[in-house]
Amino acid sequence: MELKTIAVIGSGIMGNGIAQLAASAGYRVNMHDTSPEALDNALRVIKDSLSRFVRKGKLSDTDAAQIAERVNPDLELRSAIREADYVIEAVPEDMDLKCRVFQEVDAAVPDHAIMASNTSQYSITQIAAATKRPAQVIGAHFFNPPVLMGLVEVVRGLETSEETVATTIDLAKRMGKEVVICRDSQGFITSRLINLWCNEAERIVEEGVATAEDVDKACRLAFNHPMGPMQITDFSGLDTRLNASLAMEATLGERFKPTQSLRRLVNAGHLGRKSGRGFYDYTGE
Repeated sequence: MELKTIAVIGSGIMGNGIAQLAASAGYRVNMHDTSPEALDNALRVIKDSLSRFVRKGKLSDTDAAQIAERVNPDLELRSAIREADYVIEAVPEDMDLKCRVFQEVDAAVPDHAIMASNTSQYSITQIAAATKRPAQVIGAHFFNPPVLMGLVEVVRGLETSEETVATTIDLAKRMGKEVVICRDSQGFITSRLINLWCNEAERIVEEGVATAEDVDKACRLAFNHPMGPMQITDFSGLDTRLNASLAMEATLGERFKPTQSLRRLVNAGHLGRKSGRGFYDYTGE
């Protein structure tokens, strides 16, 4: 299926990054959010990101301007999706919210459109059940920051069609991404692995075996990881990690049980970089 218009629902870190990727691949992009302030900020972020590519010599001023012009902000969901060939949901990780969004999208999007969720852990089959066309629902899990990270995790729901899978793989490749494919299972591939890794790192610190700084340093230098487990949790958000761990514990068992240190920090409002404090203090940055 030929795609011309991509609609992105949600204009946060993931949403605006995905919108920039789609526009850079030549698609018309309608970016929806219920908040005008969020949309304004998303457009600023996209323009700033494109400016960095220009300064690095990876884009010309003309190319950057053309990419930015392809992104159209829209406060009205129905107008954002009424001509969309492909819709990517990038709202917060809340299953009830995602199902409501998919119900609304399903009621207004063209018959041929594919609907993808950027969820990092929730059941695509359950999300698809909120629609009347589960064959056209799929998981397309981008990574933070979407513009720089090289992978898209494609997740088949129980009724996802082969055409939907093939179209999603082609779209990801046109955005310059590599693809892995998995069937629908809580946490998919990457969230299961990252949560186990981060949980064990936090237990090492809780037991007094090593400091958070040394655990992160060990992972960076011994395994050549760009960030250590505590750093990556601060980057993605401690509340996001906690919610994912709780959901996977409920489905997959005790090994995913979140640590007390993670719970305490979230209860205190220390959510990582976005709040200024997490496992590390960012207030001076």
